[in-house]
Amino acid sequence: MGVNEALVHPSVATGALVAVLGYGVVFFGICLLLIVVTVMGKVMMNSQKKKAEATAPAAPEAPAPAPVEKPAAKGTAGELKLYDTDPRDAALIMAITAHKLGKPVNELRFRSIKEVKEK
Repeated sequence: MGVNEALVHPSVATGALVAVLGYGVVFFGICLLLIVVTVMGKVMMNSQKKKAEATAPAAPEAPAPAPVEKPAAKGTAGELKLYDTDPRDAALIMAITAHKLGKPVNELRFRSIKEVKEK
């Protein structure tokens, strides 16, 4: 049983043809994927639009109230002043302190952190 010489040692032209066909298949697949995503996006937008129209109030809308400033999150302890300290180092110090005390960081209040340099 003989081995086909063209399969063992393909020519440059055969390699180029295989490469071009491979690129073509990938390009075609990407184009199909683009079309599918575009169509699905339009379908979803239309369904959301119809849903919004169905639930829209029939009465005229009241004017929007003035924006209200949200209160600080629970556990927020205010401003932290850093003196000669990198914010990353300050975060590490706060995390280590909270761990050593056995409390969550949001239950502690840090007013300032200052790096003390030895002389």
